[in-house]
Amino acid sequence: MAKIIFFANTDWYLYNFRLDLIQRSKNAGYEVLCISPPGRFAQKLQEANVPWQPLPLVRNKSGLMSILPTVRALKRIFREVQPDLIHSFTLTSILLTWMAAPRRASARQIHAVTGLGYVFTGKRFKHRVVRKLLHPFLKRALSGPKVWTVVQNPTDRDELMREFDLDRQRMALITGSGVDVDRIVPHASDRSSSEEVRVGYVGRLLVDKGIGEFVEAAEWARSRFPDARFFAAGEADPGNPASVSAACLKRWETSGAVEFMGHVDNIADFLSKLDIFVLPTTYREGLSRSLIEAGAAGLPCVTTDVPGCRDVVNDGENGILLPSRDSQSLISALERLLADPALRERMGQAARRRVVEQFSNEIINTETLKLYRRILDES
Repeated sequence: MAKIIFFANTDWYLYNFRLDLIQRSKNAGYEVLCISPPGRFAQKLQEANVPWQPLPLVRNKSGLMSILPTVRALKRIFREVQPDLIHSFTLTSILLTWMAAPRRASARQIHAVTGLGYVFTGKRFKHRVVRKLLHPFLKRALSGPKVWTVVQNPTDRDELMREFDLDRQRMALITGSGVDVDRIVPHASDRSSSEEVRVGYVGRLLVDKGIGEFVEAAEWARSRFPDARFFAAGEADPGNPASVSAACLKRWETSGAVEFMGHVDNIADFLSKLDIFVLPTTYREGLSRSLIEAGAAGLPCVTTDVPGCRDVVNDGENGILLPSRDSQSLISALERLLADPALRERMGQAARRRVVEQFSNEIINTETLKLYRRILDES
């Protein structure tokens, strides 16, 4: 029986984004183990009958000394488990896997680049410095005869191949992590029959995710569309340099233009109460999970024309694409949708069809399991 390790930098990611893949892997006959830093979702993984082990990882510190305990613990787990395949998610986990994996072991590695993030896309001096420092390590981590790289959109694939001179034969394009289209479904009632229109955002409260533009649009809508209500589900992320400050969030909450819901466990229930979904991110995505979930819920989506968002939303078909960092364009798009229930309904139906046909758990995770079989057969 082949053994697969799933490694991510949060238990939240494994539970919310990869649980279906993990369970399908078990059902296919693989022995699985999840590794992540401990958090409140570790218990949920174990309640779902998924083996899990904790790993020490401090996200908001840098330097070699801060990651040495993580590397040592990871080496120990790899040595004890002797996995046939290690599937790591996000750049942090990719680098740690490369540092900890035994060089002569038989384990194959799949590195899922779920988005290039601010390290690659940031324009500040410190971003350029970090990018230059990480380049040789990422090149080694993503190269080699035992390594495959999975990306979620063609732009990331082409950029990684160019940047690191990767072998195209060891790259796979798998569009996202899949969503449960039986759990996230359109609301049963006719949205056009209600006078109140609900506009929502889901994501971390990061400047790069466009939460500031979302708040600005909500403040504009107060006088123009008094029946519109704006909701934001998600929390600040102190470990991320782009996180909204506590003082800023307090000001926004006090203004009342947006109702901040904090972390929402039941995303399907939250989306079912919305009429429009907005993600005005300036931060390129691997493939935006929140846009796909909103599409599954039959919502028209307003987002920016950046990689990972434009791969989900076709402008004018299932939503509206905007230039990034353009509050006026966001306001204009919302004005169209808030004033036109029929347009919302048509785009929402198209959004649901697109997700069912291209981004469901069944499609994405079947494709991932085929990749596992191909890699293990080669070995």
